Amino acid sequence: MRLFAVWVWVMLGGALLPGLAFGAASPWFVTPRDQVRLISKSDMAVGGAVALALEYKIAPGWHIYWSNPGDAGLPPQISGNVSAGALAFPPPELLVQGPVTDYVLSGHVVLPFSATHVGSQVVINARWLVCADVCVPEQTRFVLHLTGGKSAQANLFTPPVIVPSPFAVSITPDGALRLRGLGPGQVSAARFFPAQAGMIKTDAPQRLGFDAAGMVLRLALAPHGLPPAGVLELTDPAGAMQALAVKPMVVTAPVHLPYVLLAFLGGLILNLMPCVFPVLAIKALAMARLGGARGHIRREALGYAGGVVASMLGLGLVMLGLRGLGVAAGWGFQFQSPWFVGLIALMFFAIGLSLLGVFAVQMPGVLRHVPAQGSFATGVLAVLTATPCTAPFMGGAMAAALGAPVFAALGIFLGLGLGLAAPVLVLAMAPGLAARLPRPGPWMIRLQRALGVPMLAACVWLGWVLYHQSGWPGVGWLAVGAAILAVAVSRPGWRVAALASLLVLPMLREAPGATLSLPGSAPYTAARLAALRAAGRPVFIDATAAWCVTCLVNEATTLATPPIQAAFKAHHVAVLVADWTDKNPQITALLAANGRSGVPLYLYYAPGAVVPVVLPQVLDDAVVAVALGR
Repeated sequence: MRLFAVWVWVMLGGALLPGLAFGAASPWFVTPRDQVRLISKSDMAVGGAVALALEYKIAPGWHIYWSNPGDAGLPPQISGNVSAGALAFPPPELLVQGPVTDYVLSGHVVLPFSATHVGSQVVINARWLVCADVCVPEQTRFVLHLTGGKSAQANLFTPPVIVPSPFAVSITPDGALRLRGLGPGQVSAARFFPAQAGMIKTDAPQRLGFDAAGMVLRLALAPHGLPPAGVLELTDPAGAMQALAVKPMVVTAPVHLPYVLLAFLGGLILNLMPCVFPVLAIKALAMARLGGARGHIRREALGYAGGVVASMLGLGLVMLGLRGLGVAAGWGFQFQSPWFVGLIALMFFAIGLSLLGVFAVQMPGVLRHVPAQGSFATGVLAVLTATPCTAPFMGGAMAAALGAPVFAALGIFLGLGLGLAAPVLVLAMAPGLAARLPRPGPWMIRLQRALGVPMLAACVWLGWVLYHQSGWPGVGWLAVGAAILAVAVSRPGWRVAALASLLVLPMLREAPGATLSLPGSAPYTAARLAALRAAGRPVFIDATAAWCVTCLVNEATTLATPPIQAAFKAHHVAVLVADWTDKNPQITALLAANGRSGVPLYLYYAPGAVVPVVLPQVLDDAVVAVALGR
């Protein structure tokens, strides 16, 4: 009976004296908004030190604040009879309420901290702000007795969920935060939380992108702010999140120089593509007519290079301007408009007629006194005809340009233009080489007539592209425009009719056209890709477009051939065709996720693979066979 009375007294005392602490945890501080207590990892101070923590159980709809609360708020604060270190915070959550952006914590939260000069009793004064639609300041005094036994709360002191970044991290003065070694198949979303206020503009979007080196997250830095350090939360395609502590190194050197060199190589190779080679041949024919006159050759070469570089920079400014407006514009984006395709088709038709001798192109009077005006126009034509083609090295360079600051991006476009103009620029720097060109003669007329054939063939091909975009109505209007143009150039009195032919283009209406496909393929959708991968099927993606000459050549010479089709069947590969002839947000997202801004793009997902194999932009049977073998 005495033992029973002692037990009843102890139980009643515990119920009547909630402020006393027992073991390694204090009593809960309870409100309708939250429950909070002080816990220790050990029930005994070792050398006067112990690991402590505030444990929160926050009611649904309420939150407390992270170490950097964002635009408003107050993080938890502590003081007491011990020397307490800083609170260690878990990864925050983003909370946007109108113009206010906050970094908060909710649910079950444990905030560890270290304490020294600890005796048998720990007293901690804590205060914090708990908020929902309204904010309520709370504070209390926790008392914890360390009795020397084993702590039942040690399991709450889990290893840190914010780990140091294993990747090299850098940031440029314009806010490009880079993690080297992270590919698009590893990260689907990212968010940076600064450690202190005043580092970034909290309300600005953070755009995720990729380049050849890794991941790029674009931050809007605060004017005269501190170099941003903090927590980077990365989410993989499966939805798992990892929080990395990052302290990026500030990089002021021109990190985009490698992409300028890649763009130069891509532009140089672009001269060999079927889009550009006829124009380059026309330019060579024009220079051969000069008969080795060095001064004239240098002027004509510089005029051509000026037209190439100026139009390439102009194209870059248009693409960057559209990017600034939130429009996804990749390499060759203008060919997604049937109006543009129709105009270029008529231009190729007119050039073909001119080369065949039907009429001679006359420059407007205002341009006749401009030196090398014909060469400058030929340079502009070279850029227009180059955009449907993609050369090796160009994919990564263009993706980097569309994700870079304006001046760095224009530097990449300048590199591409200089590469495209390089063969003719060689003649400007060493005009003596022109002496090795054949002398003028009747062969030039025959070559000129021969060059008219690919120009007319290009017009027919663009009519096929127009069919894919607008169906037969678009092709019909193009034929009407070409007929009027042919009559106008052969009979000067009909030149007004040539202008009238341009009026048919706005009458184009989107109509069901053909869809690009490969034997046994299906159209690409993100849902179809996810379903095939979940089922364990290997998947090959052909990102293509009707106006992409490189794509069409690869499909005709490799992907549609019997050996590769047999290999697809032998490996049970599901083939998806991502037809980017018209605008398609899902395909644009696929390109961006794999560090590209245009087609072609070839991806192979092996069964169970997280990251796809990215194949070269120029394919052959061996390249595809090696990928399938993985």
